Amino acid sequence: MVKYIVKRLLLAFVILIGVSIIIYSLVRMMPVDFVTNQFESMVLNGQMTREEFNRLKEIYGLADTSFGGIMKGYFLWFGNVLKGDLGNSFKYSDKVGTIITENMGISFEIAFVALILEFIIAIPLGVKAATKQYGVVDYTATVLTMIGTALPTFFFAAICIQFFSVQLGWFPVNGLESNLPIDATDWTRFWDRIWHLVLPVFIMVFLSVGSLMRYTRTNTLEVLNADYIRTARAKGLGERKVIYKHAFRNTLIPLVTLLAGTLPGLFSGAMITEQMFAIPGIGLKAYEALKAGDVPFIMGYNMFLAILTVIGTLLADLMYAIVDPRVKITK
Repeated sequence: MVKYIVKRLLLAFVILIGVSIIIYSLVRMMPVDFVTNQFESMVLNGQMTREEFNRLKEIYGLADTSFGGIMKGYFLWFGNVLKGDLGNSFKYSDKVGTIITENMGISFEIAFVALILEFIIAIPLGVKAATKQYGVVDYTATVLTMIGTALPTFFFAAICIQFFSVQLGWFPVNGLESNLPIDATDWTRFWDRIWHLVLPVFIMVFLSVGSLMRYTRTNTLEVLNADYIRTARAKGLGERKVIYKHAFRNTLIPLVTLLAGTLPGLFSGAMITEQMFAIPGIGLKAYEALKAGDVPFIMGYNMFLAILTVIGTLLADLMYAIVDPRVKITK
C-alpha cells in the first residue's frame, strides 16, 4: 500500500508539471493581458506614452510573447513555486496564497452543503427509480433531473432571483448579510447568513443532482440484473434486503469514481452562481482575475485545483479497496 501511494505521488508530480506548463502557456496566449486591460485606454487617450506602456509590460513579465519568452516566464514562476511563493496577484495586489486562503471558506461552505444534499437526494432517488423502473417515480424523477441538467446556471439563477427574490420577496437578491442593527446578536447574524445562502445552494443542488441520480439509477439497474441478485431472490430474501444489502453495496463501487472530482469541487467555488449572487467566494475572485489576465492568480488557483484533483483521484483509488474487498492494491 505504501509503495503504491509513493509511486502514485511521484507520477502525480510529473502530471502536475505537465498541467502547469499547459495552463501557463494558455494564459500567456490569451488575446489580452493585465497591462493591456488596465492601461491601453490611457495610451489611446494620451495619458501614457507607448514607451511607458511597454516598460510596464516588462515589469509584469508580459512583454515577450514568443515561445522562448513564455518558457522563460514559466520557469521563473516554477522556481518561485518550489520556494513556496505563488507570487503576487496583479489585480488584487496581494499574495496569491493569501487570497485563496481568505476567500475559499465561503465557497467551501456552500459547496459542502450542496454536495451533502445532492447525495442525500440523488442516491435514494436513483435507487428508487431503478426499483420502480418505468413507474411514476422513475418518469417524474427523470423529467425533473433532465430539466435541471439542461438548464444553464445563469438562466436558472436569473429565474429564481426574479421569482423568489424580486416578486415574492422570500430571499435576498445578493450578498451574504442584510443591513442588520449594530446590536444584532450573533444568532441573528448567523440565521441571516443562512437565509442568504438558501437560494444559491438550492440552485447548485437542483442543477447537479440530475447527473448523480441518473448515474445511480443506471448502476442500480445493472446490478439488479446480475445473477447473484436473482439467486438472492430465489432464496426467498425480502426485496428490501436484496436491494439495500446486496445491490446497493455494489452500486457504490462506480460511484466512488465521482470522489475524484468532489474534492476540487468543494474548494473551487461556483463561478457563475457566486457572480449572480455577488457572493465573495474564491470562484468570483477567479472569474474576475481571469477577465483581468491576472497570470499569478490564475496559475495559483488552477494549480491548487490540480493538486486537489490528484489527491481526490488517489483517495478514490484507495476507496475502491474499502468498498470492494475484491480489489487489492499491491503495486
